[in-house]
Amino acid sequence: MLAIFLQTLPFFAVIGLGFLAGKRGFFPPEATAWLTRFVFYFALSALIFGFAANMSLAEIFDLRAAGAYLWGTSLVYVIVLAVAFLRRLPLDQASMEAQVGVIGNTGFLGVPMLVLLLGTQAAGTIILVLVIDLIVFSSLLTVIVTLARQGRVSWDLPRVIAMGLLRNPMIVATAAGLGWAATGWALPGPVDAFMVLLGAAATPGALFAIGASLATSRAERPLVAGWLTVSKLLLHPLAVGVAAFFLFRTDPFTAKVLVAAAALPVAGNVYILAQHFNLAVARVSASILISTLFSVVTLPLILTLLPG
Repeated sequence: MLAIFLQTLPFFAVIGLGFLAGKRGFFPPEATAWLTRFVFYFALSALIFGFAANMSLAEIFDLRAAGAYLWGTSLVYVIVLAVAFLRRLPLDQASMEAQVGVIGNTGFLGVPMLVLLLGTQAAGTIILVLVIDLIVFSSLLTVIVTLARQGRVSWDLPRVIAMGLLRNPMIVATAAGLGWAATGWALPGPVDAFMVLLGAAATPGALFAIGASLATSRAERPLVAGWLTVSKLLLHPLAVGVAAFFLFRTDPFTAKVLVAAAALPVAGNVYILAQHFNLAVARVSASILISTLFSVVTLPLILTLLPG
């Protein structure tokens, strides 16, 4: 475990640096917002586009991998939802907690860190996880919250979901990259070099932005946030691992990538959704903070326990 911990330590050290910069006021919230925007719309999008454009569709859309991830994630989603119902939470709050329990920071942390740790051959599976999280579960949350608040499914809902997906640069970058990959043409040299250069800023920029954003988070509702952290960091990778290794029998490397992706801390975009719907904001913020802190230990441990 020590060797893997030392490999992941530089990534979490950059997060820690961003946290200190934000906590000391050297990097104010306004600066964090602009850095996040740069990473989200430019650097990370270039990184994802570059990966997708240089892959075949078969390298990304592995049906066994998709089935394993969907099965494991759906199981934990239902568990967290059931626990919320036992606490007599309304449907919209329960669905937000379920979202926290299964959606990891795949874009800002998983793509840059796991690709560097596990190799570029892991990129296709990581992008697959990102697409499932954004398209399936973010859309599911929108449907549930709308249904809970309006009592019916609006005819305008498909348009709202479609526009939300089109405004997400990671989805657009993935779709554009896959569209280029489908042509079978190699990216022109200057374009590929441009994507590599801009994408290289994604890793340090995303990690620093995560840390700086955590500086303004507070550990409110710690018991609930603790349960959601256990769900995300332990139950989710366990369920995905059982599905990948035993039920769907994906190849061992793909299974390892799926479990590593499932072991990531809670995603920052869940907080954006919580703010958008004005729903369980304190719980979500605390869960992101606590899960990120504990993932310093749990992620290397899970990577150590995985075969290979």
